[in-house]
Amino acid sequence: MTEPRVATIKPENYWTANGWQHSPCLRIDQGRLLPQSRPDPNSETLNGYVLPGLCNAHSHAFQRAIAGRTEHRTAARDSFWSWRETMYQFAGRIGPDELRAIAAQLYVEMLEAGYTWVAEFHYLHHQPDGQPYADPAAMALALIEAAAETGIGMTLLPVLYQTGGFDARPLNERQRRFWFSVEGLLALCQRLRGLESDRLIVGSALHSLRAVAPAVLSEFLAAESAPQRPLHIHIAEQCAEVDECLALRGQTPVAWLLDHAAVDQHWHLVHATHLSDAEALGIVQSGANVVLCPTTEANLGDGVFPLQKYLDAGGSFAIGSDSHISVSPVEELRWLEYGQRLTKRQRNVAASALQPSVGTRLFDAAWRGGWRAAGVADADDAPGSQALAADLIVLDHQHPQFAASDLAQVLDTWLFAGNQNLVRDVMSGGRWCVREGRHQQRDVIAARYRRVMRGLR
Repeated sequence: MTEPRVATIKPENYWTANGWQHSPCLRIDQGRLLPQSRPDPNSETLNGYVLPGLCNAHSHAFQRAIAGRTEHRTAARDSFWSWRETMYQFAGRIGPDELRAIAAQLYVEMLEAGYTWVAEFHYLHHQPDGQPYADPAAMALALIEAAAETGIGMTLLPVLYQTGGFDARPLNERQRRFWFSVEGLLALCQRLRGLESDRLIVGSALHSLRAVAPAVLSEFLAAESAPQRPLHIHIAEQCAEVDECLALRGQTPVAWLLDHAAVDQHWHLVHATHLSDAEALGIVQSGANVVLCPTTEANLGDGVFPLQKYLDAGGSFAIGSDSHISVSPVEELRWLEYGQRLTKRQRNVAASALQPSVGTRLFDAAWRGGWRAAGVADADDAPGSQALAADLIVLDHQHPQFAASDLAQVLDTWLFAGNQNLVRDVMSGGRWCVREGRHQQRDVIAARYRRVMRGLR
C-alpha cells in the first residue's frame, strides 16, 4: 500500500457505540483514530455515513479458491464430512506462491466489502507430504505478505492440529501437512511475533477438541508464553462431533472445555452451533466470545446458533466468512438474523428493549466482538473510543436505497435492503485502500489470481 496516510478527517455522520456524531474532527496518529479537539481547516470531509471497520474474525484463506466448486453431490447424503474430503484434495495442491495469490484476492474482496481486519485461522503449515518447507514459516509468511500487499490488518492464528478424532487416531494422508508438535507451533508463533506491527498481531489456535488430545491441550496452555493474546478454537460445529465427544469423553465439547480449561475473555469459540442453555450461559459467564459464520454454517448444513438466548444472557459474538462462500459482512449479519426468523417463525429476533433496531444491535455486537477476536480490544474496552486502528467504512449515501432512510435506519437499510455493495470507500490503518468501491490493486491482484487458478485447475 503506497497511498499516504491522511492527517485529519471530518465525517459528516460518524457512527459510534453512543450513536451518530455529526461532523466530528478526528486525527489519525500512527494508524490510530483519535479525537481532534480543534477544527482543522485542512481536514478531509467525508460526506454521508461513516462507520468503523469490521473484523472478519474467522478465515481459511485458501478455501476461497474452492467456493462454488463443491455444490454438486458426492455422496448419497452430502454433509460437512463429504465437503471436507473435497477441500482436502484441493488443499494438497497449494504451496506458498498459490496461497499468497489466493489470499490477496480474498483480502481485496474483504476490504471492498467493509472488512478492514482479518483473523486468519492457519493450519496449512507444511508440504503436502507433511514435510516442513525449507522455511517452516513459508505458508504463514505468504499470508502476512498478502495482507501487507492489500492493506488489511491481520491477526494470524497458527493452529495446533494433531489428531483425527476424539479417539486420538492419527491424521490421515490428506491431513499430514496440518500436524505440528506443541514445541514446533510455539516456536513458529514466537518467530512470527518478531514481525508484529500495528497491522499484524499473532495469536494462536487449537483446531478443535477432536484434533488436540486432553494431555496435549494442557501442555499447550501451560507452555504458551503469551496467554493474553487471542486463542481461537472450532467447537460444537457438527452434531457428529458433539455425539463423538459425548461418547468418548462423557460430555459435549463446550461443557468439556469449560470444565477442563481456564476459559476467559481471551478465548474465542468458533461456531459453537450446538449448545444447551447451560452451555450458552457458561460461555457468557466465562467471558469468552463466540465467532459465528452464518453463510458457511448454512452452506455446510451445520445448524443454527441459539442467538436470542445467548444475547439476552449478555453474550459477545463476532462474525467471519470462514470458507468464503460469501465475503460480505452484510450477508453474514443478515443471515444470522434470518436463520433465527426461520427457526423461530418471528421477526426482529436480535432486537431488544434497549435497542429496537436489529441492524444496529447486530452491527454493534459484531464490531465489538470482532475487535476482541482480533486481539485489538479486550472485553472491557470500548471500541467506540477509537484507541483502535484508523479503520473506516464510508457508505454510498447517494445510493437510492438510502433515499428514504433517516440516521436511525441507516444500518437497517445497509444490512436488510437489497444486494448491491453500498461500501464506497474504505480506510485501513489510516490509508485509503478502496475508493469508489474499487481496491487500488484490484486489477493486478485479480490477474495473478486467475493465472494461479488456471494452473491449479
